[in-house]
Amino acid sequence: MTATTDGSSGPLKSRAATASSTTDTPFVTIASPATSDPPEAARHAAERSVEYLLSIQDAEGWWKGDLETNVTMDAEDLLLRQFLGIQDARTTEAAGRFIRGEQREDGTWATFYGGPAELSTTIEAYVALRLAGDLPDDPHMVRAAAWIREHGGIAQSRVFTRIWLALFGWWKWDDLPELPPELIFLPSWFPLNIYDFGCWARQTIVPLTVVSAKRPVRPAPFALDELHTDPARPNPGKPLAPAASWDGFFQRTDKALHLYRKVAPRKLRGAAMNAAARWIIERQENDGCWGGIQPPAVYSIIALHLLGYDLRHPVMRAGLESLDRFTVWREDGARMIEACQSPVWDTCLATIALADAGLPGDHPALVKAADWMLGEEIVRPGDWAVRRPQLAPGGWAFEFHNDNYPDIDDTAEVILALRRVKHPDPSQVEGAIARAGRWTLGMQSKNGAWGAFDADNTSAFPNRLPFCDFGEVIDPPSADVTAHVVEMLAHEGKAHHPRTRRGIDWLLAEQEPNGAWFGRWGVNYVYGTGSVVPALAAAGVPASHPAIRRAVRWLESVQNDDGGWGEDLRSYREEEWVGHGASTASQSAWALLALLAAGERGSKAVERGVTWLAATQRADGSWDEPHFTGTGFPWDFSINYHLYRQVFPLTALGRYVHGEPFAGRAPGRKGG
Repeated sequence: MTATTDGSSGPLKSRAATASSTTDTPFVTIASPATSDPPEAARHAAERSVEYLLSIQDAEGWWKGDLETNVTMDAEDLLLRQFLGIQDARTTEAAGRFIRGEQREDGTWATFYGGPAELSTTIEAYVALRLAGDLPDDPHMVRAAAWIREHGGIAQSRVFTRIWLALFGWWKWDDLPELPPELIFLPSWFPLNIYDFGCWARQTIVPLTVVSAKRPVRPAPFALDELHTDPARPNPGKPLAPAASWDGFFQRTDKALHLYRKVAPRKLRGAAMNAAARWIIERQENDGCWGGIQPPAVYSIIALHLLGYDLRHPVMRAGLESLDRFTVWREDGARMIEACQSPVWDTCLATIALADAGLPGDHPALVKAADWMLGEEIVRPGDWAVRRPQLAPGGWAFEFHNDNYPDIDDTAEVILALRRVKHPDPSQVEGAIARAGRWTLGMQSKNGAWGAFDADNTSAFPNRLPFCDFGEVIDPPSADVTAHVVEMLAHEGKAHHPRTRRGIDWLLAEQEPNGAWFGRWGVNYVYGTGSVVPALAAAGVPASHPAIRRAVRWLESVQNDDGGWGEDLRSYREEEWVGHGASTASQSAWALLALLAAGERGSKAVERGVTWLAATQRADGSWDEPHFTGTGFPWDFSINYHLYRQVFPLTALGRYVHGEPFAGRAPGRKGG
C-alpha cells in the first residue's frame, strides 16, 4: 500500500489541464482473459479485485481512499495561512503546483472532472496562484483573468468567495449579507435558529457570525483590479426582488440587519460572540477538527483568532494541526487538500464488498475491519439530540473523529457490514447493532423517511437567505439514505415494523415518472435507483411490483452502448443528462446492484454490464475513474471518492457470482 502523509492510499493522479468531455471514456488496462462467458469473466475479475482491496487495507483494519473535490479547498487553505501569517514556502509552492495543474486550456477551473468552468472556483484559484507568486501577465493568468471578467468579475461570485476577498480588502464588508452573532440565542423552536440548518452549514455559520461581526481586514499583498469588470465601480448592487416575494422579504431583512449592526447593544453583541465561541469550542473533536470536515475548521480557527485566541492556545494549536491531516502529498511534490475523509464509510463498504465476493466471514481482514468499526461507535449525544432529546445515542460517523455528528447513512451500512462478519465476540457486535438500530429508528422524520444527520431538518427558510447562495444548507430526507435504512432494517428482521413500512411507502411515493429515484449523496438517478431497488427487494417487495419493473426498464433504457452506465453531474440541473454520461465503474455497479436485486441476473443488460466491468479492470485488480460520482451538494460541490471505483464493482460482481446477500432469510424473520 502506497501511503501519503495522512494515511490515505495511493498517490493522486494528475488531471492537469484537462478539458475532456464527460462523454470521453477513461483509459483502462484490460486485464480480463478473453472469454465470452460473463460468469467466468466476473469470477476472474472478482478474485483480482479481492486481492487488490485486501492489499490496501490499513494495518489498523480500516480502508480510506482519497476524497477529491476541487481547488477551492487548496485556495482557501493558502488564504487562511496568509490571513494568520503562517504561510511557508514549501506549502505554498506545493499548493500552487497542484492548483496550476488543475487549470484547463481556457484558463479556468471546474468543480468536477470534465465539467463546465465555474466562476467562483476560478477566482479563488487565481488569487491563490497570485499568493504562490504567479504574475498577472503570465499567460495562464491572463487567460484566467480575461475569462473572469467576461463572466461578470468578482461581483458575480458567490458570497463565500467574496467573504474570503473581504478579509484582505478586495471586497467591502458592507456589500456582503449580514450574519449577526445574536443568531446563537434563537431558541430551537424559532425560525432560522442554528438547528434549522444542516450540520455542515451550522458548523460554518456559527463561526462566520463572529467573522461578520468583526469584519477584519488584513493588508492585501497585491491588488485585484484585473478581476473587476469596472475597477472604478467594483461592487455593483443587485436589484431588489419584489417585496411580496420571499426573496424580496429576506433581502429587505438583510438591509435591516445592516442598520441593526450600527445600533446593536455592545454588551449583547459581546455576549453573543462569547456564546458562539463556547459553542465552537464545545464541538471541537478530539483530533482538533470540527465535524471532521475542513471548511468549518477553517472558519472556526479564524473566528477564535479574532476573539483573541493566540495561535499557541491548545484549541488553536490542535485545530491547525488537524488541517494538516487533510493533506495529500503527491509524488510530484504537489499538495491536495481533502474537504473531508471517509474511513468509516470506505471501511463498511469494503467489508460488504469482500464478504459479498465470497471472503469468509471469519477472514482476518474482515474481523480486523469489524474491530476497528466497533471502536468507532459513538455513544454520546450530539447536535441531533436537540430534536431528539430522549433518544439514546448509538451509531457511526463518516470520519475518523466526528462524535458530534454521527450519520444515519453510515450507521445503516456499518450494521449491514457487521452482519457479514463472523466476529469472535458476538455479544459486542450485538450490543453495538442494537444501540445503533434503536438510534436509527428514532431518527426517522415525520414523513416516514430519513435524512443524513438530523430528523425533520426541512425548514424552507434557510435556503432563502441572501447568505446561502452555495449548496444545500438543510438536510431533508432523501431516497438513498432512506433506502439504506430500510435495507438494514429488513435484514435485522424488521421488514414489517411500522417504521420500516412508512419508509417503504415514502420510497414508493418518491419514484420519478421515468422509474428512477433521485440520488442526494451520489450521482444521481443511477445512484438513487441503485440504492432503492435492493432495499425494496430486501424488504420483501416482489420483483414483479410495478415500481421495480419501471426501475428496470429505466436502467435498461439508459445503458450505454459499451455495456456500462454513467451519469453526469449536470443531471442535477439539466434533464438531458439524466441517466447519461461516460460509463464509470461505480455507476455501472450501482445499476447492476439494482438489476440483480430485481431478479435480472440472466438478462442481456446484466451480462453486458458485467462484461464491461470485467473488461475495464486494470491489471492490478482495480478500476480507474476520473469522473466524479459522489455528491456533497447536488451540482455545487462534487466528490470523487477514490474507493468507490473499487468497492462497488466488487460488490456487484460478487452478487452476480454468489447471489444476493441474506437471500435465504425471509423478510421479517431475524436469522443467522
